[in-house]
Amino acid sequence: MSSDDELAERLRAGDETALRVAYERHGSAVLYLAQRLLGNRADAEDVTQVTFVAAWSGRDGFDPQRGTMLGWLLGIARRKAVDRLRAAARDQRTTETVQAQTTVPTVEESPERIVDRLVIADELGRLPDEQRRTLELAFFDDLTHPQIATVTGLPLGTVKSHIRRGMANLRRRWEVDGATFGSRSAGPSRAL
Repeated sequence: MSSDDELAERLRAGDETALRVAYERHGSAVLYLAQRLLGNRADAEDVTQVTFVAAWSGRDGFDPQRGTMLGWLLGIARRKAVDRLRAAARDQRTTETVQAQTTVPTVEESPERIVDRLVIADELGRLPDEQRRTLELAFFDDLTHPQIATVTGLPLGTVKSHIRRGMANLRRRWEVDGATFGSRSAGPSRAL
């Protein structure tokens, strides 16, 4: 094996095998440092890989007069780990900000409204898959008929038919349940 000085010269000359030798020689130390800084093996492995990619890209910047190859690699690893920690903190702050802004005040729903939602969800579950999908896209995702046709790959006429039949099925169920349970206005009741 060559010394780190010889290895550094080969690396700076663009010898890819020198990078492999550097990884074999110093990769475990870089991984150890990254894992100590990050506390997570998967992130540490990512930082180790990024460190050696950065070492390859910045190989002209290594000066054996200023320090050892191991010291240089550990310096790169430390910076990459700190970058990872900062990015994670930024992501966490962004997530918290978004969650704080999207808090919707809770509104108590009446028992009738809850029953209505359950009936609709149950009936949607009973529809054929394509009918259910088109209704969900139309009402929950607020897509137009042409947009639904594009998303599903169905012809526009088929989309319209699925929505019409699905709505008819929901209406029939609504009327039957309304007449049975009296939770919705279904017309005059027939008392015996």
